[in-house]
Amino acid sequence: MTPTPIVSSKDLRRTYGEGEAAVHALAGVTVAFPAGELTAIMGPSGSGKSTLMHLLAGLDRPTSGTVTVDGTELGALDDDALTELRREKIGFVFQAFNLLSRTTALENVELPLIYAGIRAKERHRRSQEALTRVGLGDRGHHIPSQLSGGQQQRVAIARSLVNRPSLLLADEPTGNLDSRTSVDIMQVFQELNQGENLTIVMVTHEPDIADFAKRIITFRDGRILKDERVAHRRIASEVIARMPALED
Repeated sequence: MTPTPIVSSKDLRRTYGEGEAAVHALAGVTVAFPAGELTAIMGPSGSGKSTLMHLLAGLDRPTSGTVTVDGTELGALDDDALTELRREKIGFVFQAFNLLSRTTALENVELPLIYAGIRAKERHRRSQEALTRVGLGDRGHHIPSQLSGGQQQRVAIARSLVNRPSLLLADEPTGNLDSRTSVDIMQVFQELNQGENLTIVMVTHEPDIADFAKRIITFRDGRILKDERVAHRRIASEVIARMPALED
């Protein structure tokens, strides 16, 4: 029996503009992501990969076609219901960390819980738990300028996890990081995927980062060009063990 996908699309199309100026960012994409998948999406600039991510997250509406998250079709939801589903089911990690600069790591992680109406004591407990999950349990009182780029991205990941989503979407999560720090972030993703069976879909333009995934989908001109399993998957903890010791 085929596992029920956490997120899927059917004949998904997204066009920007009209007439001769129209840009067909997606031209009929049907794809499914089963629970426990760690997928990398690749392709040249303008191939449609980030458009797909924004549609899967409900951050944009398709021109036609459907997106279904955990059994719910996003197109059937009004704006309030869509916001609630995103808050409960989806975590999103951006290339830019999008942290509030004068707010501590713990307070940054707490933000989604404030919007969800969670009381202060429970917010603090769950945010501290999320920071611990990404290896920053002792850095909650630091503001972003006191953290390295990798640490800031881990705070952003903790924030995306604090509502306990079933799906994590990451758009170029290592794009602003050096090679060593990028591997550290992929170790976090692999641990979340393997240890907690979290479904993760990430966009990347780096083949060596894509090789940490279980599956790679390659886009071109708004369509899926290839969809294949990773034959020789990189394991982040093994890569780190072969690297020279480095201060975080």
